Amino acid sequence: MNKNTTNTREKILETAEQLIYQNGIHGTGMDLLVKTSGVARKSIYRYFANKDEVAAAALDARDIRWMEWFRAECDKADTPQARILNIFTVLKSWFESEGYRGCAFINTAGEVSDSNDPVRLIAKRHKQKLLDYTLELAGQLNIEHTLPLARKLLILVEGAITMSCVMGDYSAADDAREMAKLLLEQAS
Repeated sequence: MNKNTTNTREKILETAEQLIYQNGIHGTGMDLLVKTSGVARKSIYRYFANKDEVAAAALDARDIRWMEWFRAECDKADTPQARILNIFTVLKSWFESEGYRGCAFINTAGEVSDSNDPVRLIAKRHKQKLLDYTLELAGQLNIEHTLPLARKLLILVEGAITMSCVMGDYSAADDAREMAKLLLEQAS
């Protein structure tokens, strides 16, 4: 691919990601994507067969970018225990960021009923990556039962995200952090 091709595809995906995060998949039509991105419909169809392919590619890109950001921020803490607790500090900073609308993967997965729909599969893969990360952190604690701890941490993460978005309660991250402290005390 030449540079113009790459730039056009990236522009489509960046615009689609923003629109889907703001309006949802069903609220983001091709007309809006064309108007907002400034890319002609014909050009979009050179890269993607339909809106579903655009949405899936945009969510894949968001997954990669978001996980890289999240891991980098959480890993700034020095010890495994501090990294686990830092998860909730990082979440709270995300909740308080401009344009926060909850988890794009939870939001979009809720728009499709078919469990084999690419959007649902991408959301599932994203949540598996979060579980894998909490399992990695739990494994650094040198405790016996890391999977149960990792699963509980993921529930705290997802609960905090849901409370922040649905209830507008950003302090849910603080509450989840306190519960994570208790889990860590029990585990050690």
